[in-house]
Order: sequence, then C-alpha cells, then structure tokens
Amino acid sequence: MTESKGPAKRGRGKAAAAEESAAQPAPAPDAAAKPSPREAAVEALMRLAAEQPWNDIEIGDVAREAGLTLAELRDLFPSKGAILGGLARIIDRKVLEGDSTDLADEPTRERLFDVLMRRLDAMTPYKPALRRISYAMRGDPLSMVALNGVMLNSHRYMLAAAGIDTEGPLGQVKLQGVVIAFARVTQVWLDDDDPSLARTMARLDREIRKGERFMERAEDVRRLTAPLRAIGRSFLDRRPRPARDRDGDETDPAAAI
Repeated sequence: MTESKGPAKRGRGKAAAAEESAAQPAPAPDAAAKPSPREAAVEALMRLAAEQPWNDIEIGDVAREAGLTLAELRDLFPSKGAILGGLARIIDRKVLEGDSTDLADEPTRERLFDVLMRRLDAMTPYKPALRRISYAMRGDPLSMVALNGVMLNSHRYMLAAAGIDTEGPLGQVKLQGVVIAFARVTQVWLDDDDPSLARTMARLDREIRKGERFMERAEDVRRLTAPLRAIGRSFLDRRPRPARDRDGDETDPAAAI
C-alpha cells in the first residue's frame, strides 16, 4: 500500500511546481538569442545573395540589410568576400559543436563522411544563396583563390574533428585534397534537390575513397624517398660554414685568397 503513494506524491509535486511556475512572470527574452553584429552581417549578405546576383550586391546594401552603419560594418569586415568568409566560420562552429563520440571507434572514412555531411547540413539554410554565389565565382579566379584559403582553414578543423592529422608535408597535401574534393561534392549538392541527398552522398563516398588511394600512393613515395632525403640532409649538414670575422659577420671566403 505504501508503494502506491510514491507516484501520487510525484504527481502532486509536478502539479504544484507547474502552478508555481505559471504564477511567476515570464522571463525576459534572452539577449544571447540576438545575433551578434558579425552574424547579422553574414545573414544579411546571404539573404541578399539568395534574391539577386552576387555582383549586384554592394557593401552599402549589406549594411542596410543588417541594420548597421557603414562604419560599423567596416570595423567587422573589410570586404564582401570577407563577410562570405564569416559564413565559413559560422558553419565551422555548427559542425564542431556536434557530438561525434559515437563515431570514435569507426574507421577514418566513416568519421570523415559524417563530419562532411554535417557540414552540408549546416549549409542547407544558405543553399539558394550559395548556388548563386558559386555560379558567379566560376569566372573569378582571384575570388576562387581567396576562397581556397578560407576553406583550408575551415577544413583543417573538419579533419581534426574526424581525428585526421594535418601536420607535415603529407598533412598539407591531405588538407588541400579534402578542400578540392569537398568543392566537387558541393557542386553536386547545390543541384541535388532530393531530400535523401543520394547523389551527394554517393559523390562524397567516391571522393573520400579516391583520396584514400591517393594518400596511400603518397605515403609509399614518402617511404621510398626517405633514404634520399636523409642523404640530402646529411650533405647539407656537412657543408663548410662561411668564415666569420672577429665581429661575427660572415665574410666572403674568396676575399681571404
């Protein structure tokens, strides 16, 4: 009999708590929910880019759309391209805040696939704008080079989230390879309106497998050339060092003849 009182007590406790909560005034809106000026500028640019050609958007348009003065926008971003780079940072944060602990024991391929698909998911709200921007940038090599630098920084963190090393010469090759591969996948994704994203996922899987084969060959080359690199370092270490005068400055060895 005593056991049946427990649920009843818990029920009464919940009801009392609900009544007490209802009696309290509603909390004020959370100030943290308001986007920062940087985020407001990025979101403004994306709204404009979704509605009009990229090359028609002026800095003044972005400032007005974001509710900022030109002076305020200048303090935040030096150019329209830099605002676009700000979007990459927003996407990075959304991906990195995700929980990947359930993939810790999965193969590297699966971890990378998951991280890059999460990146595409985070990009989805901006898809109409990104489609227009991508089309406009195809004929702008300077912008593409600048964007590549932004993507290198972003994907360094994506690979870190997947537990993949990016240090050293091979790491840099790996990083640039992922940037190129993801750009190819993104082009498929921009035209993939299927909710299941079957084409996009198939392309991402192919690109990752292709990258794995390339890195295996690169690792083989690195191992094969290791003795040659060791000989080269030994030769450089044994070179005679330039003579120095009494003040410690290097002098031309020919001058002593």
